[in-house]
Amino acid sequence: MQPAFPYRIRGQQLWLSPARCIFWEEERSLILADLHFGKTGHFRKAGIAVPQSVYREDLLRLLCQIQYFRPRQLLVVGDLFHSRENKELSLFLKWREDFPDLGIRLIQGNHDVLHDSWYTKAGIELCPGVLSMGPFSFVHDITEVDGEVGDGSRTGAYYFSGHIHPGIRLRGVGKQSLQFPCFYFGGGYAVLPAFGRWTGTVSIDPAPEDNVFALLPDAANRILQIQ
Repeated sequence: MQPAFPYRIRGQQLWLSPARCIFWEEERSLILADLHFGKTGHFRKAGIAVPQSVYREDLLRLLCQIQYFRPRQLLVVGDLFHSRENKELSLFLKWREDFPDLGIRLIQGNHDVLHDSWYTKAGIELCPGVLSMGPFSFVHDITEVDGEVGDGSRTGAYYFSGHIHPGIRLRGVGKQSLQFPCFYFGGGYAVLPAFGRWTGTVSIDPAPEDNVFALLPDAANRILQIQ
């Protein structure tokens, strides 16, 4: 796997991982969004044949990121889970037992609909609305921020969000094109790619001054800076 890509913003050191998450060095925090754990079980319940290995691979990928970065906490920018409790979430509870000292703060997303007692049992701190830490604020859906998001100046918070599962389309010769998940950094906010692989992407149209990093699903698992 390619090493994490260094990116500085607001005087903070971030490391963009090809595994679809960000390590915030100063706070020793792993930032990720839209894991949608339990989604494959939800589909199987509806009679759609989705292999459980998809979910296990996502859990294993998260384990590898924790072992690599050694964070003190996870900052999950919404949609850690997909729907109501199912057998896959029981597997998550067993996985959680291996990390009793790892904090998990969940900025509640539209799919995080489990009862508050379940989050307590799983050792997850639920944060409705916006969570602010230092120069950054975290919200699941950037459109739900009251007022205008900043223009990238050093006044006001810089937001991290998820929800839309951003993708960037790369075009080649002969009208060929492929769309890849990406990290998007605009003037006042960033949008993280969906960590869960059982998700689609929504094409974004970045402005010339924005920074975009495509995640290429090749053997090297590379990050490619588009602009």
